Amino acid sequence: MRVVVIGGTGHTGTYLVPRLIDAGHEVALISRNQRPRYGPDGPLGSAAWKRVQWVELDRIKSDASGGFGMQVAAMKADVVIDMICYQLASAKQLVDALRGRIQLLIHCGTTWASGASLGVPSSEDEPRRPICDYGRRKAEIEEYLLEEARRAGFPVTVLRPGHMVGCGWVPVNPAANFNPQVFSDLVKVKNVCLPNLGMETLHHVHSDDVAQAFMQALANWNGAVGQAFNVVSASALTLRGYAEAVAGWFGKPPKLSFLPWEEWKKTASEEDAAATWEHIRHSSCCSIEKARRLLGYQPRYTSLDAIKESLTWLIQNGRVEV
Repeated sequence: MRVVVIGGTGHTGTYLVPRLIDAGHEVALISRNQRPRYGPDGPLGSAAWKRVQWVELDRIKSDASGGFGMQVAAMKADVVIDMICYQLASAKQLVDALRGRIQLLIHCGTTWASGASLGVPSSEDEPRRPICDYGRRKAEIEEYLLEEARRAGFPVTVLRPGHMVGCGWVPVNPAANFNPQVFSDLVKVKNVCLPNLGMETLHHVHSDDVAQAFMQALANWNGAVGQAFNVVSASALTLRGYAEAVAGWFGKPPKLSFLPWEEWKKTASEEDAAATWEHIRHSSCCSIEKARRLLGYQPRYTSLDAIKESLTWLIQNGRVEV
C-alpha cells in the first residue's frame, strides 16, 4: 500500500518507517527534517530510509492557511498515519480532506486521554476524564475521530502509547521526571528521594513496540477500524520498584527516602517537579487486553527491558555517569 506518515522522524517513526519499508509498503513522509531524529540511519539501516519519499511541509503553517488536509489528500495515500496531531481543528481539516479517499487513518493518541483511572489496569472503555491540557486536547481529538467512525463510517483507528522509551532519549525515571541524574545517583548509592510512598505508577513502552502496534493495525483492518487501543508494556511499574530494579542492575542496594508531595516538590527544580506531578497524578496503569485480542499486539519488551536498553545507551554515550 501507499502509506503517508505525518511526522515520522520522532520516537515511534524512527522504528515505524523502516518497518513499513521492510514490509513492502511505499512510504511518503511529511516532515520538516529529512532524517530520523534518533540515530542517523534508523534501526534497520540507511537502506530503508533511502527508499522514503520525503515531503517537506510545515503542518502548523499549512493548517493555518487551511490547506494541509488537501495537501495530504493530493498524495493519494491508501493509509495515512498521523503522529503529530495536537489540535481538534487540525484533525477535522484532515478528516474532511481524506473522507472517501483512504482505507485507513491511524491517529497517534495517548493514554493520558483517559485521565484519572477508575480502576487498574484501566481499559479503553472507561469514560475519558482528562486532567491536563495535553490530555484534554488529545481526548477531544479521539472523541471526534471515533464519532466520525460511528456516525459516518470514516475508517480511523486510535493508538494510545504510554511513556515511550528508546535509544537516544531519557526515559521517565523513578522520580517520575526526565532528570538523568536520578539514574546516576541510584548507581552510585546516593540518596534518591521519591514523592509520597513511591507507590504511584508509570507505564512505559518501547517505541518499537508502538511501531509494532501500528503495523498490527494495518494488518487487522476489521478489528482496528473505529477502535482505540492502549499501547504499553505488559505491566506498569511503581516508582519504588523501578528504583530498586535500576540499582539492582548494578549490584547496588538502593538508598531511598520519601517525602509527602508538598515537601518533595521543594527538593526539585521547577521543571522536574512539574513533570513529576503530571506523571504521579496520572499514575498510568493500562490494560492491553483489547489490543492483544483485536490486533494481535504482543509487546516484545517489558517496561524494565525497555528502560535497561535506553539506560545502557545513555551510559555508553556519556549522558548518565556511573
